[in-house]
Amino acid sequence: MRASYCDGYYVPLPDDHPFPMGKFPALHRLLGREGLVPPTNVVSPRQADWNDLRRVHTSEYLTDLAEGTLPAHAERRMGLPWSERLVYRSRLAVQGTVNAAFMALTDGIAANLAGGTHHAFPDHGEGFCVLNDVAVAIRVLQSACWVRRVLIVDLDVHQGNANAAFFADDESVFTFSMHGARNYPFEKPPSSLDVPLDDETGNQAYLKTLRAHLPRVLDTVRPDLVFYLGGIDVASDDRFGRISLTREGLHARDGYVLEQLHARNLPVVLLLSGGYAATPEATADLHAIMHREAARVFGTSEAVSSE
Repeated sequence: MRASYCDGYYVPLPDDHPFPMGKFPALHRLLGREGLVPPTNVVSPRQADWNDLRRVHTSEYLTDLAEGTLPAHAERRMGLPWSERLVYRSRLAVQGTVNAAFMALTDGIAANLAGGTHHAFPDHGEGFCVLNDVAVAIRVLQSACWVRRVLIVDLDVHQGNANAAFFADDESVFTFSMHGARNYPFEKPPSSLDVPLDDETGNQAYLKTLRAHLPRVLDTVRPDLVFYLGGIDVASDDRFGRISLTREGLHARDGYVLEQLHARNLPVVLLLSGGYAATPEATADLHAIMHREAARVFGTSEAVSSE
C-alpha cells in the first residue's frame, strides 16, 4: 500500500501542548518496521497549491495563515500556535490526502499518515485542525472529473462538524459520522447521517451500531471513493474519548469497515484523525491498527503483526 508522508508533517510544539505531534513520525517508523508501508511505497507530498485551498477556504483566512495575521481568538480556537512551519506542515498534509486519493483510485487503497482534519471550516480552524484536507481533496478530484459521488466515513469520537457544514447542500458528498453524543464539538451541524453514541459505549454496542448502519450507507450511496477517518480517540485510554473501545475493539472496527469496502470494490483513503493516548508512540501504535487490518483485508503486505 502506498502512503503519503514526509518529515515536514512534524512541527515542534510547547512541551505542555496536548496535541501529540510526535505521533506522525512515530507511525511512519512503526509502519516501516512492520513492513506495512516500506520506504519504496512512501510518496512525499509537496505543499498544496493556494488555488486548490481556495476551493474550500476563504481568501481572508488563507491570507491570515500565510502572513501570520490570525487574530488571537482565532489562534486559540484553532488550538495550535501559528508559525510558518505549521502552515507549511498543514499544506503538506492536505496535499498528502490529495495524493492518497488519486493513489486509491488507481490502487484500490492508499493512506495519508496524517489528515482527517474535519474541524477546519472555510473561514477558520478549530480543534487542532488548520486546513480541511478531505474537503480540498474532494473538490480537486471532482474538478478533474475523477469522481462524482464521494462518501466520508468518520468514526472519530468527535463529530466532523466542518465536513457536515461544508457539504450540507451538496448531494455529491455523503457524510456519515458516528461519534460521542456529549463530546466536542458541542454544536454539531447535521451530517448526512449522524449516529451519536453514549459515553462508555464499549465494544459490543459500538460494533452492533456500526453494523446496523454502514452496509446500508454503502449500498445506498454507492460512492466512487471513500475517505475513512479512523480516529482512535474512541479507545478506552484516550484522554478525550470516553467511548471505551478496547484494542480488540479497534481491530474489529477497522477490520469490519475495510471488509465491507473491499467486498464492494470501493477504493478507500485511510486517514488518521484524532488520537490522544499516553504518549505519541502509544498513539501511533493504535493508529497502526488500521494499517494492520488493511494489510489483512486487502493483502497489501505479507508482514506479520508484532502483537
